[in-house]
Amino acid sequence: MRKKITIPEILLMKQEGRKVTVLTAYDYPTARLVDAGGVDAILVGDSAGVVFSGHENTLPVTMDEMLYHVKAVVRARPKALVVADMPFMACQSGEIEALKNCGRMLQEGGAEAVKIEGGSNMAPIIRAVTEMDIPVMGHVGLTPQSVHRMGGYKVQGRKDQAERILEDAHAVQEAGAFAVVLEGIPAKLAARITEMLDIPTIGIGAGPACDGQVLVIHDILGLCEKYSPKFVKRYADLAPLVTEAARQYVSEVKDGTFPTEEHSFS
Repeated sequence: MRKKITIPEILLMKQEGRKVTVLTAYDYPTARLVDAGGVDAILVGDSAGVVFSGHENTLPVTMDEMLYHVKAVVRARPKALVVADMPFMACQSGEIEALKNCGRMLQEGGAEAVKIEGGSNMAPIIRAVTEMDIPVMGHVGLTPQSVHRMGGYKVQGRKDQAERILEDAHAVQEAGAFAVVLEGIPAKLAARITEMLDIPTIGIGAGPACDGQVLVIHDILGLCEKYSPKFVKRYADLAPLVTEAARQYVSEVKDGTFPTEEHSFS
């Protein structure tokens, strides 16, 4: 049987050169399925706001909504490490509010770590949270909660921005994060950061040199039609299968071929 993945194991994977695999999940059945696939960590992402709830971005997602998703994932009892995304404004209002909200993710939600977006600007918050023994995964580069400042989902870290991203990654590590997501940055920059840091880098749109990769489950299964980022590889195309199953059901109910005696009680 596969052993439970812990934070020391994630750190060891970088030291031994083993890639870290991460997928998102937002509910019990999906968590069971991706865990059976062998992922090292499940990220209960605030991307649920887009792929699950239909919002245009992640900003409307609340703490209560994230707790709902985290609880559902934890009920699957995954062997993967469960990391909960901290939604917009859950940590930005100061250390006391951040500690309270991050604590809720572990105490009420059952998560084993939290993810906080932001670099140097959020380093004091990350430090305060980690000092309370709440494990933190950082997130720098393209940070979706900063979509308005960035003018959209645009690649970060090109030209004069590169040094800022390097500083952000270093600040997150120094603040005590056990890993950091690098999103939407040039592959060469991600390689520099990965070599520079002692903690694992988890890439999404950051090239192959990162210590691990994360993708949104709806993207790799072809279930999100809102967008199709360049960095996504579609491993299955389930949308047509679901639609066809619904069509067959509708047809059989309307023409009376379902249900039959096989599906009825005597």
